[in-house]
Amino acid sequence: MGRRKAVPNHDRDPPGMTYGATTSGRSVRPRSPAEIIEPGRGPTRPKGGRMPRERRAVGSFVRFVSGVLTLLFVVLAASGGTGLYLYDQYEQPGPLADAATVAIPKGEGRIQIARRLESAGVISNRWSFLVSHLMKGLVRGRRKTELKAGEYQFSANASMKTVLETIASGQSIAYKLTIPEGLTSQQVVARINSAEHLAGEITQIPPEGSLMPETYQLAKGSDRNDIVERLQSEQKRFLDAEWEKRAEGLPIATKEEAVILASIVEKETGIKSEREHVASVFINRLRKGMRLQSDPTIIYGLVGGQGSLGRGITKSEKQQKTPYNTYRIDGLPPTPITNPGRKAITAVLNPATTNDYYFVADGTGGHKFSETLKEHNDAVAKWRRIERDAKTRALQSKQAANTRAISIPVPVTTAEGQATAGASGIIVSKTRAISVPAGSAVAAPVEAGATAAGVPLPVRKPKQ
Repeated sequence: MGRRKAVPNHDRDPPGMTYGATTSGRSVRPRSPAEIIEPGRGPTRPKGGRMPRERRAVGSFVRFVSGVLTLLFVVLAASGGTGLYLYDQYEQPGPLADAATVAIPKGEGRIQIARRLESAGVISNRWSFLVSHLMKGLVRGRRKTELKAGEYQFSANASMKTVLETIASGQSIAYKLTIPEGLTSQQVVARINSAEHLAGEITQIPPEGSLMPETYQLAKGSDRNDIVERLQSEQKRFLDAEWEKRAEGLPIATKEEAVILASIVEKETGIKSEREHVASVFINRLRKGMRLQSDPTIIYGLVGGQGSLGRGITKSEKQQKTPYNTYRIDGLPPTPITNPGRKAITAVLNPATTNDYYFVADGTGGHKFSETLKEHNDAVAKWRRIERDAKTRALQSKQAANTRAISIPVPVTTAEGQATAGASGIIVSKTRAISVPAGSAVAAPVEAGATAAGVPLPVRKPKQ
């Protein structure tokens, strides 16, 4: 076979190699002695060449991860420093020198509240307060850390932690509002409108009997209309619960009828222990179809929500027919006549078991209950005597108050028929006391011998 010419391979053979014909078909010879001693260097990357796509992707990912880790480290370092600063601000005593009260109006946001606290000197930095509030909300939940309106008392040097927890808990200064049993809705509204530390004004009278009398704890600035809604919701909640526990066989069909009868029971007695007994009388009358004949219903028919007549009921008023006069109508009046309390509602829904159909005042603040009309008439006659005796005593006390005993010195003669004189020459006389009505003109008699040197003794008129 003929010899093959050697062909250089630049990808495999080092530079500087020469190729010539050999018996094997190829020969490689160094071009200099130095090249024999030192191997040749690898070929350099051609200009304009590109790295493989995989290597470029790995390099970009490593650079991205490195940047993220660096940024994360910086953020963690900054957060740690900020956290330490906020914790120091959160726990350390506040700038308040003396105890102070701060009112937070309803509707203010957290930024406004923080500004208000900073202005009052309760906290030193509002932004620290806001960041602490937000961080606490992330940990405990937004609802538990919500800032509530109210009037708050902060002690001296109260920490930011204490301030936040106080406002978030809603432990504001409480004001008491007492709504007594037996007031009409008009009277309740007047009492709420006149109460201090409240906001807004009630312009519409709520339905009679829809409010629950009680003593309520209120924050300063509470809206008066919200208070009315609270009284109504409390009455509804209590009535719903008591209705489920009512006695069986009551002549009361609805909750509204129960409130109507409870309002009458409330006005008929002021003694709590009698409410169940009074309720049983009205329940017995309803079962028998008798008229209730309650005096408070007459008054409500005459004056309505004003609540008080200011005097006794006349015979003509008792005979006057109104929708509320239970002497003239059968059954219950159309609406309650007042706002009954819890005891009255419970008494109506669970009355005492009696056979009584009548009761009348007994002169001690309570009542005499009777089963028959004869017993009742005797009790009424006794009550009339008590009334007459009370009026007589009142008249006598009034007359006694308008009359007082006045001692007027009246000169009298001695046994010798002459007035006596002291060593100083002043007439010294015996006196007698007479009683005259206050303010009367008095002419005191001057008896014989009651003169000195022929001059009558002066008699002073009593001061009126």
